[in-house]
Amino acid sequence: MKRSTKVISLVILFFFIIAAVIVSRTMIGNHFKKKFSKRPPPGIIVKVVQEKLFQNKIETFGTAVPAQIKSYNIEKYEILKPIKFNTKVNKGDVIAKLKNRNIIAPFNGVIGKRNFSDDIKVSESSLVINIEDASTLFVDVDIPEVFSTYVSKGLSVDIKFSGNKEKSYKGVVESLASRIDTNKRSLAARIKLKNQSLEILPGALLEVTIRYNERNSLGIPDTSVILEGNKVYIYKVNKENITKRTEIKIGNRSQGYLEVTSGLNKGDIIVAEGLKKVRPNGKIKPIKDGAKKSKSNWGKKNKSNKDNSETKKSKFDWIKKLNIFKKPDSKKKDDKNK
Repeated sequence: MKRSTKVISLVILFFFIIAAVIVSRTMIGNHFKKKFSKRPPPGIIVKVVQEKLFQNKIETFGTAVPAQIKSYNIEKYEILKPIKFNTKVNKGDVIAKLKNRNIIAPFNGVIGKRNFSDDIKVSESSLVINIEDASTLFVDVDIPEVFSTYVSKGLSVDIKFSGNKEKSYKGVVESLASRIDTNKRSLAARIKLKNQSLEILPGALLEVTIRYNERNSLGIPDTSVILEGNKVYIYKVNKENITKRTEIKIGNRSQGYLEVTSGLNKGDIIVAEGLKKVRPNGKIKPIKDGAKKSKSNWGKKNKSNKDNSETKKSKFDWIKKLNIFKKPDSKKKDDKNK
């Protein structure tokens, strides 16, 4: 009987422990569920979908050629006065004074010098001078055959000089060849560029970007998309600030924005940044893109804490109440009489 009662009591104790564990785990789970369910929705930057200017580009390279150039071969013994190279001259100015004749500038330009090769003996007795009008430059480029149907006369062109890539120059497509080059499989094009300040020297290598098919399309920041294989998703925000995952189709990219061809409408609100904090069908606190951040009150809190600390009673205030170091009134009077 004693053994059976012990077994029964152990079984009851075992089930009691299991029940206690289950109850405690349930209570703890409910506690944390209530605690975290009351957390405020995360603040997420959102943006209204608007139209942006998009365009296709053709990027290539070309060499700067002056609009006008003329060369003169001169014998050195004929020169009566030193020629001032790398100086501007106007039409009609004397470039070089020679024994039998003078060389007159046929147009406005800059005087340059071109030496013969070192292995030619002629270079010892002769020189070649150039006058170049670089106020207008031409750039001859080859357009790949696949883009030939998109290029036309008058298209705007962005040009960058390899010596100063921070600055961009504007040009225009001046003319096009009438046929495709069968060897290069490309279409020759000539681009015109104004160079009044003569910042770009003739012969410079230029980066050419021809823009075509300009259009206004819906644009979204490239930080707002989620890429999964060949599919692109964004989070759309409804009036109740609930996010919904939506698939979209995109086109070109321009200056940090992606062109949206389908899946969105103008005026829709989307999540622009902070995608890691967003969950499908979750609630967020929208923050408009570009909104000023609220000023921190950290300093104010510190000041208030200091004020509170000053108002708090000191541990040694009880000593002051004893007036140990305070003289009695009778002694003060005696000191005055003295």
